[in-house]
Amino acid sequence: MPDSIDIPPVVVTATVNGERVSRAVEPRMNLVDFLREELELTGSHIGCEHGVCGACTVRVDGTIVRGCLMLAVQADGAEVLTIEGLSESGEIADLQENFKTRNAAQCGFCTPGMLMTAAELLAENPGAGRTEIRQHISGNFCRCTGYQAIVDAIEETGRNRGEK
Repeated sequence: MPDSIDIPPVVVTATVNGERVSRAVEPRMNLVDFLREELELTGSHIGCEHGVCGACTVRVDGTIVRGCLMLAVQADGAEVLTIEGLSESGEIADLQENFKTRNAAQCGFCTPGMLMTAAELLAENPGAGRTEIRQHISGNFCRCTGYQAIVDAIEETGRNRGEK
């Protein structure tokens, strides 16, 4: 009996940040590894690899997901948006600026996932209060800020968007 089973690669084709891409990958490769290793989109980070920390958060077909829990083959045919695409679109320019001014991105490791999660909240409810903000980002861990600055930045962005 052989020691290992040879599993052939699977072709994954997806639209990532508006660009159609195809790569042959191992069937067990997770989405965040696909993005980082195959497409060199390193903004999404690999933290816990259990879907708990939120560092790998990306948007798939309009909904945020944990890139470490989703296999790349599950994204075949999907629209995937990473922090790079979200930033390039300008959708979160104001949020990024508020993270900067409020010092909400201290070491920066959690920031991409936090921004992806905050963008989802602000799109759904720009008038979210502090409790709602804290609840929405509760699946994203930050070891540096104590969350106060992050909540401040999200709240200010929502308030400013509501005034426009």
